[in-house]
Amino acid sequence: MHIWKHFKTITHHKFMVMKGCFSVGLYRQGLLHDLSKYMPSEFLVGARYYQGTQSPNNAERKEKGYSSAWLHHKGRNKHHYEYWMDYSAHAGKGIIPAKMPDNYIVEMFIDRVAASKNYNRENYTDNMPLKYYLSGNPGAFMHKETRKKLEKLLYMLAGHGEQYTMRYIRKKVLPRAKKQNSIKTKRYK
Repeated sequence: MHIWKHFKTITHHKFMVMKGCFSVGLYRQGLLHDLSKYMPSEFLVGARYYQGTQSPNNAERKEKGYSSAWLHHKGRNKHHYEYWMDYSAHAGKGIIPAKMPDNYIVEMFIDRVAASKNYNRENYTDNMPLKYYLSGNPGAFMHKETRKKLEKLLYMLAGHGEQYTMRYIRKKVLPRAKKQNSIKTKRYK
């Protein structure tokens, strides 16, 4: 068991996501990001399968064929597209991806950047989050609008850098999300 190393890794990751969320004005999400990783059902698995170069969930998945920590985690954290799976309202379509709100897409983007930095350390480059994303091939499991927005941010990061992308998020993405939310709220009053 690598309790201390795992604690340091997840805390460092959480701090980087918090810093990124704060930089775009997502203060609440920055503070609450990944708190479930400190729950015994996730933390103890992470400490047991800790490697330091990738998510311990991958090692658990390799051994068991699934990751109990991941199943717990994705069901409690709205910044994962896997959280947004639901049954279709139309008979026969089965489980389908739901569209994610922009603030959670932004947190998902920041989470991917922080994870790449955390595992690659001084070797990190701004194209690594995109490369990792493309290697995972989320395909039909992510809503097409969610995928389009996330990919736009990942390609922007790879081509223009973090500072440019975070400024774009702050000035273009999140103000649009706030405006959409205020329109929805007015409809129901």
